[in-house]
Order: sequence, then C-alpha cells, then structure tokens
Amino acid sequence: MHKFIRTTDSEWFRLRLSVVMSLVTAAFIVLLLRLFYLQILEGEEFRRLSENNCIRLQTIQSQRGFVFDRNGALLVDNRPSFNLSIILNDAKPVESIIGILSKYLNVSAEELMAKVRNIKGASSFRPVLLKQDIGRDALALVEAHKYDLPGISVDVRPRRYYLHRHSAAHLIGYLSEINSSELKGGKYPEYKPGDFVGRFGIEREFEKYLKGKRGGRQVEVNVTGQVVRVLENIDAEPGNNIYLTIDQRLQRKVEELLKDRAGAVIAMEPSSGQVLAMASNPAFDPNGFVYGLTHDEWNDLISQPNRPMENKAVKGEYPPASTYKIVTAIAALEEKVIDVNTSFYCPGYIKYGNREFRCWKKGGHGSVNVVRALAESCDVFFYNVGLRLDIDKLAWYAKGCGLGAPTGIGLEQEGKGLVPSAIWKKKRFGSSWSSGETLSAVIGQGYNLATPVQMLVLTSAIANGGKRVKPYVMKRIETPGGQNILNGETETVGNLPASQSTLNIVKKGLWEVVNKDYGTAWIARPGGGIEMSGKTGTAQIVGRKENETSYERKLPDHFKPHAWFVSYAPSSDPKIAISVIIEHGGHGSSAAGPVARELVKCYLSPEAEIDDNGTEPKVVSDAVNDEY
Repeated sequence: MHKFIRTTDSEWFRLRLSVVMSLVTAAFIVLLLRLFYLQILEGEEFRRLSENNCIRLQTIQSQRGFVFDRNGALLVDNRPSFNLSIILNDAKPVESIIGILSKYLNVSAEELMAKVRNIKGASSFRPVLLKQDIGRDALALVEAHKYDLPGISVDVRPRRYYLHRHSAAHLIGYLSEINSSELKGGKYPEYKPGDFVGRFGIEREFEKYLKGKRGGRQVEVNVTGQVVRVLENIDAEPGNNIYLTIDQRLQRKVEELLKDRAGAVIAMEPSSGQVLAMASNPAFDPNGFVYGLTHDEWNDLISQPNRPMENKAVKGEYPPASTYKIVTAIAALEEKVIDVNTSFYCPGYIKYGNREFRCWKKGGHGSVNVVRALAESCDVFFYNVGLRLDIDKLAWYAKGCGLGAPTGIGLEQEGKGLVPSAIWKKKRFGSSWSSGETLSAVIGQGYNLATPVQMLVLTSAIANGGKRVKPYVMKRIETPGGQNILNGETETVGNLPASQSTLNIVKKGLWEVVNKDYGTAWIARPGGGIEMSGKTGTAQIVGRKENETSYERKLPDHFKPHAWFVSYAPSSDPKIAISVIIEHGGHGSSAAGPVARELVKCYLSPEAEIDDNGTEPKVVSDAVNDEY
C-alpha cells in the first residue's frame, strides 16, 4: 500500500516538472525568436533608433503677402533668409561649438554666447536663434562642417524685401521682430518669438491679411540634432497680396521732385479718393528694420531735425497760409458779406486799431473782387472780409470743409490740424478772442493748422463739385491664387458748405491763379493743352519787418516760410488733385507750384519721360508774383 502511494507521488512530480520545463523551453524559444527579429531582421533600424534619436516639431514660417501698385508693379517682395540656430541639448560642448561658429560667421564668440545666456529658463530642446540671414558664404561653411557642429541648424525663412528702398516708405511701412512684452500682452496670440510684425504704414494696417498662416512638420533627429527624416508635414499658407492705389511711375516722379528738400506731396483722384502718390521727404529704408537697426542707428533716425520717420503728408501740421483763402471765400460768399461783384481797394496795407496789416505786395493790388483776390492772393481783400465775418462762423465753414479733423485715410497717427474759434481760445488760453486775430485767421495764419492730406481733400471737393471724398490707399486684396477678397471703396463723408454758384466763383478764381498772367502760380502752367487750377500759399515762420516783402531771403533756412500749392487738373474735367508742402521752401509759387506742374504733366501725358537723375524742374523767376 505504501509502495503504491510513493510510486504515484513520484510520477505526479515528474509530470509537473515536465510541464514546467516545457513552459520554460517555450518561453526561451519565444525570447530567441524575438531576439532574432530585433537583432537580425530589424537590427539596422533599431540600431539607428538607439543612437539617441528623438521626434521633434519644427515650425514652417509662412510667406508674407506681396505688395503691388495699382498697375501690378511689384513693390514689396520676399527673399530667402538663412537663419542659424542652436539646440543646447544637442550642442555639447557648447563653448567649443560657439568658438567654431564665431570663425565661420565672423562674429565674436562673446556675442554668440550672450544670446545663449539670454534664454534662461527656456527649454534646452528649443532652438535659440544665433544669427539671422547669415549669407551664402557662411552657409556653405556651416553645411560643409555640419558633422563637427552638433545642435546647429540652418532654417530657410522668407524675409521681407522692399525693392525700391526709400520709395513710398511712409506709405508701405516696415516690419520688425515682435518683442516679449507684445507676446505676453495677448494682442498677438498666434505669434512666436522671432516672428515679424508690421509696425507702420500698410504693413501695420493690413497685418492680418498679409501675415499668412504658419505650418509645421514632425521630424526625427539623430544625436547631433540633424534631421533624419520627415514624419509629417503641414504646409504654411502664404499671406494675401495687396494692390495699392498708387501709381509707381508717378510715385518715382514725386520723389525725384522732392529730392534734397524736406516736405510732402500727396495726390489723388478727386472723384474716387484713390491716392495716386504719397511721398514724405526725407524718407528711410524699410529694409534696415528687417535686418535690425542698432541703438545708435535708431537714435540717429529719430533725432534728425527733418523728421525722416514722420509721414508729413498725413501727420505734418502747418499753417495753411493763403490756401486757406479758399475757405474764407466760401464762408464770405455763403454768409453774403460779399458777392462776386464786391470789391475792396488794396493800397498794400490796411489799418486796424493801432496796427497796419500789410499785403504781400508792397504797392498793393488796387481794386479787386473775390475772383481777382484769389488769383492774386490779395491779403487786404481778405482782411476786409475778416472785419465782416465772425470767427466762429469762419470756424464752422472750415470744419465743414474737412479741416480740424482726420480725413480717415487709414494710416496711423494722422494729424487733426487746428481750427481756432473764440470758444477754443477761451478753453486753451483763458482769454477772449480779439477781432485783430480774425484778420490773421482769414489768411491762414495765426493759430490755424492743416495737414497736406486735409488740404488735398478740400481741393478735391472743389474739383469734383462739392463732395468731400475720403482718401484711401488699398485698391484690392487678393488671395495667392488670385481670388479677390476685399476692395477699397469710394466713400463720400460730406459735402462742402457751399452752393454751386459759390463753388463756380471759387473755381474761377483758382483757374486764374494759374492761367492768368497776374495769377500767383502762372509759372506752374503745365502747357501741352492742359489747364490746371490751384492756390499758392506761403506760411510764415517769423514775422516780417516793417516795409519788407522778401524778408525770408535774409533769414536762415530754418526761419524761411513753408511753401504750399494745392491744385487739380485738367480744370474742366479733373483727373488728379495735388497737395504740396515744401518746408522752409520760400514762396508757394516758385517752390511748390512747379512740383505740381511736373506731376500733372507726368500723369496726364503718359509719353513724358521720368528723369532718373532727379533733375529738378526749371523755375522761372518769381520776382513779379512773390506771394505770402
């Protein structure tokens, strides 16, 4: 009995052992098969993956939209920029690699290390930009030695390129790199460090249309940070293209005529409000901001007395001088303090109280009516009007003509100008308005201020029959595929406070300014069968001495008056209106008038050649018709 029990237990033990051995053997077979698969069949692939390979995400920068003129001429392009970055996790030892790079880039190692130190707290896997736009020679050196430069990568990014440099710089604007406070502020939620954003002009105003949408890719990199393969790719979407209203041919002509002179010119279609040209001089090169200005370069730009960073066409505020007589004539005719037959005698001055208010013409103009007074810019005629016209009434008409408020052109920091009134002076200075101040106001001096674009809108309204049209600079926006998504539109913002008969009287006076021999702008006649209408103005900076007419010739340049000329052509069917201001240029007739003349000839005579050497127009002697 006991023998049978022992035999049964032994067999049961052997059975259990054989089962365990079978399981162990099966496990080893599975393990061997797995090892065979991993080491023999997939050994090469896993050997590659074992070399510290990892998966990373890379940004693909979008291409910013192009900018064209009204006729499709390219103004702003993009070019490839080679940007060199370092990933600290892969670049070891960092100091040694930076030392090698400094030789290839011709940049001190200290400068490169400073950029590395400035990213405290950032991920060691995030690329740190060491140098933008390294150039093709440096790129060739880096690529040739890339295996000696672990953690170093070169990305190709589109970089803004302004083809004509200073041309239309104040209108187009510029880009610069977004800063940390802007990133934290939440205004630019889709932007990242290293992105560029529009700062000025249409680059700023139409940022959301131009910027495009970034893409990305998932890549596999090896131990040195070199890309082994691309796992997934999402293409970037380029920005939309903008067609401006300006005519580049006319724009070049404007800039040639402003060469070496501080001031501004702006021209537009009187009927539509489309800006045909806009120039402010001196200008700046927008490419410098893309490359990055040094602190000294920026300080030099903003400290120059001629203000190259200011768009004088929309921001510059100047006494409108005799161009304001258009407003005074409208107010006087509408208030019926004069009519077309009213005449005043001009002996060269008018006495008011214990003071003499002098006309620009020492000998006087004799007896003149409103048409002749506009043509010859007779101050005494308008002094007499001022004695009959309340300053608050004049202010009401000035505001109705669009002065004292932005035009809405759609560019940042547009000036408002200033329309003085009795209420304004009381608030501003705490004193009452004197009637003698009205005599200065009616000829555009005193407290009056206006911008060139405001005077352009007024002139255009005279030209088109009384409609104040808002100026605009964007003609249309298209997708990269050519689909139209937005158009600029003509918008009438008001009517001049003038009847048609009043406008006809004023228009006759402006026609005589240019087309009569006694007109102050007779030297501005375009010729070639083109008739132009306009108004000169000479804004005083300092007062004249007793019995002195050509006082500015005896003064330093910075005390000479500003020269104005506003005009439209052809007189009978206006196609272009122009506003010109030449800072410290002297007379409106001789300094500003010829600029408008040449622009009219360029725009209305397509066969006219543009002088690429910037030759200025010949100026006829203005001894007869100097006008203040």
